[in-house]
Amino acid sequence: MEELLSRSVPPLPPYETKEKAPPPAELRSAEFVRYYRSLEAGPPRAELLNRLARDFGVDHGRVAEFSTKVLQAREQQRELGALLQAEDRLRYYLNPQYRGLFQHLGRLEGGLRFLVELRGDLVEGLATKAVDGPHVKEMNGVLKNMLSEWFSTGFLNLERVTWQSPCEVLQKISDSEAVHPVRNWVDMKRRVGSYRRCYFFSHCAIPGEPLIVLHVALTSDISSSIQAIVKEVLPLETEDTDKITTAIFYSISLTQQGLQGVELGTYLIKRVVKELQKELPQIKAFSTLSPIPGFTKWLIGLLSSQTKELERSELFTESEWQEISEITGDSTTETLKKLLNNNEWVRSEKLVKVLHSPFMRLCAWYLYGEKHRGYALNPVANFHLQNGSVMWRINWMADTSPRGIAASCGIMVNYRYFLEDTASNSAAYLGTKQIKASEQVLSLVSQFQQNSKL
Repeated sequence: MEELLSRSVPPLPPYETKEKAPPPAELRSAEFVRYYRSLEAGPPRAELLNRLARDFGVDHGRVAEFSTKVLQAREQQRELGALLQAEDRLRYYLNPQYRGLFQHLGRLEGGLRFLVELRGDLVEGLATKAVDGPHVKEMNGVLKNMLSEWFSTGFLNLERVTWQSPCEVLQKISDSEAVHPVRNWVDMKRRVGSYRRCYFFSHCAIPGEPLIVLHVALTSDISSSIQAIVKEVLPLETEDTDKITTAIFYSISLTQQGLQGVELGTYLIKRVVKELQKELPQIKAFSTLSPIPGFTKWLIGLLSSQTKELERSELFTESEWQEISEITGDSTTETLKKLLNNNEWVRSEKLVKVLHSPFMRLCAWYLYGEKHRGYALNPVANFHLQNGSVMWRINWMADTSPRGIAASCGIMVNYRYFLEDTASNSAAYLGTKQIKASEQVLSLVSQFQQNSKL
């Protein structure tokens, strides 16, 4: 392994000869690809990635040397040209050695696909702690930044999926659907048929391969329930465009783990909006119907932390808690937590009715008030708010599938895109962390502040 890495990773040439250094032979890069793919997923690949990151990173001695020269140029107030050259040398030596390997792999036929696979292994390894340490995290960041450049919008093709699309494309889109799993081929046919649109980005170096997929429902109003969109019905034969006034983005899924963190979703939504405006200019409303992953887990965590200190949870009013206790037969939150953990609470109509009001205001606070570094804690909310959407409506029992109940107590949210305001909304959110929300959402937040205590 050490010999292979030494042969495959090109040394960083001296600054003075960087333009004249010959590129390594393609055979060496191809040898690295073959060797890596011959290793089993898991520990063997993790060992190679660890060694690559640890032994072929930045030359810290050179970085220290040229950092000193930059400081000296500033202190001695040397002419601007000398300072800029010192900075350029420092910038050059800040490049890790493995960056050269990635650059050469990217030029190979099929090399870009391989780098996406390799980063997928890195992302998974970091998540499972199979690979760890600052050097591996640094290499992951370097490769992510390189992929962000290679997968910029100029290299991406927007493709629409229909029932006439190649079988392998339909299969990949079905397999990669992460939000609302596709049940069967009839379901898939419905999702690319009448009153539906499905688009994906592919890359010019990986043609026909879906990288990120967006599903759209064409409706007459803003949907408040996913059941109506993905329910099992026969595909409609004809589409009456006069009935279409609204586009609902109900699922966006990244198909390649190696592109995690590479900005593709924002550009895909913008491109699809333009495409729909050309095809169906009568569409006036663009909105999502989005899941709220993590809400149930957050809620159970609150119930657990509060009941350790108090006899009852202060998330509910006295009258709400009295009704809940009568239905569950338990004056503590233990039974309620069990019912939330196993989804059994939805079997009781009385409990569903009683929990409607408190869960809606708690969910509004989770989306609007819970923050991570000043931005929305919920990743889906943060994504759409960064894009300039408005947190428009929270919907009760919008996803009654076991998955929807388990993730967010069946609640979903619409993020509405007012196209004329997206730029200013995005700037306000990114700059001042201000969330643009509708009266319904703000009213629920106000109810939370009046009736619940964290």
